[in-house]
Amino acid sequence: MNIQLSEHFTYKKLIQFTIPTIIMMIFTSIYGVVDGLFVSNCVGSDAFAGVNLIMPAIMILGSIGFMCRHRWKCFSFKNNR
Repeated sequence: MNIQLSEHFTYKKLIQFTIPTIIMMIFTSIYGVVDGLFVSNCVGSDAFAGVNLIMPAIMILGSIGFMCRHRWKCFSFKNNR
């Protein structure tokens, strides 16, 4: 599937660009919930508190990495034209 933004922009193309990101965010959130359930049931409340403290930091680092990856992708696209 080769999609370019330089073509005429439609809602279908917008959905094709955004669906993978939305799916990734849903699976990341489900992972956090399932991880919390396993940790709280198997390890205890102190470990569950630790997971709840560190999970926002993991999400922030993931978001920064995601933004940087797409930023570098845009720069490399401009340089290869």
